[in-house]
Amino acid sequence: MRRASLRQRLALLLLPLLVLVTGVELWMTRHDALAAANAAYDRSVLGALKSIDANISTASGGLAVELPYTLFEFFELTASGQVYFRVATSDGLVELGSADLPEPRAALRPGVPEFYDASYFGEPVRLAAYRRDLDRAPAGSPQRSVLIQVGESTRSRQEFTDRFVRRAALRDGLVLALLLLSTAVALAAALRPLTRLAREVQARKPEDMTRIADADLPADIRPLVDAVNQQMARTQELIAQRRQFLDDASHQLRTHLTTLQMQVDYAQREQDRTKVDAALDALGVEIGRVTRTTQQLLALGRSDTVALAFEPVDLAALLREVAVDLLPLARARQIDLGIHPPAQSLLALADAGLLREALGNLVVNAIHYTPPQGSVTLFASREPRGWRVAVEDSGPGLSEAECAALGQRFVRGARAGQGGSGLGLAIARSIAQRHQGELELRAREGSRGLHAALWWPARES
Repeated sequence: MRRASLRQRLALLLLPLLVLVTGVELWMTRHDALAAANAAYDRSVLGALKSIDANISTASGGLAVELPYTLFEFFELTASGQVYFRVATSDGLVELGSADLPEPRAALRPGVPEFYDASYFGEPVRLAAYRRDLDRAPAGSPQRSVLIQVGESTRSRQEFTDRFVRRAALRDGLVLALLLLSTAVALAAALRPLTRLAREVQARKPEDMTRIADADLPADIRPLVDAVNQQMARTQELIAQRRQFLDDASHQLRTHLTTLQMQVDYAQREQDRTKVDAALDALGVEIGRVTRTTQQLLALGRSDTVALAFEPVDLAALLREVAVDLLPLARARQIDLGIHPPAQSLLALADAGLLREALGNLVVNAIHYTPPQGSVTLFASREPRGWRVAVEDSGPGLSEAECAALGQRFVRGARAGQGGSGLGLAIARSIAQRHQGELELRAREGSRGLHAALWWPARES
């Protein structure tokens, strides 16, 4: 399914919001227009109400009202409909004007006019009611208060409100169209840097891993470009490491294969059986070397690329396993191989397979360079900065310069023999770095030898 573009997503988000804002604005416009119409028309109703009130008289003994006909005619013109009035005593025994005009739902306070909406003969009307005391009770009623009501049809004010709202709707529709157009233009302008960036990346050659320029990009896009640049830098570094690794590995294997071919050719040409047997022995030794080198190359490649699987590792059990596996090699070289187990069980979070590979390479190196009757001891400990496994030997040791240099691929010490390839420490260092740790090489304390330690920071389970 085709995914929507960023421009389409923004449009789908902004369009409903703009329509919603326009709808709310229209509703508020209609509400304000109706309130304004009521305020204007109510002033006319109030004026008629006060005119009637000023012309009420009880001087003749009854209830008399002199209607302001000129005002009523003007009132009917502005109302565009029928105008109603009613003057009645509180008990309704004496009344003038339109009978049965709806009275207010709540009790009126004397001297305070009240406006309300009602229906009269099926037509909506707007009414104003006012109650005040009379000088004396009119004939026919004992009440001395009078209720004055004036009402008009709401047709005129409704037509005024509808016209106002229609004009507002036309105006808001035009504004909405302009907003949509300006939003589309703004989106196109805002996303132009992304479009240009996409074209630049697509035009690059596959081997081009240079940084993407972010000078002309908006600030919101720069974090993404910085992340891409960082990833490309890491990829470029990884490619360089792979290329160097392949170059070094091909050189190492080519040397071994050339030696093997020379030994085979020599054995085929030689007629002396003793010399042939010696050549075959040398051939077997060389095959062991190339096998060891190939295994180390595969281990080094795996340590660089395999995904880490962190799990609890019992470091004391790990020391015992590695020591038991390499005990035959140590006995063959007359080396005292032992462990210094921790006082209590140590559970560390690490990749068990890679950690065992690293520790095994450190022990093999120590056994190889320690002279006969020497000793190799394995340690494990918990430090403030993390976990540590270490190997100490009683061999010739290394200088400070060699300790700093060793651990690089295919780099060997000055006392290295003919059998090594310089990969054992490189594998241990790579695995330590994959655990965010490091390989440390230093002189053994108190006596001659080397202390090789692999440490990594503690992790939460």
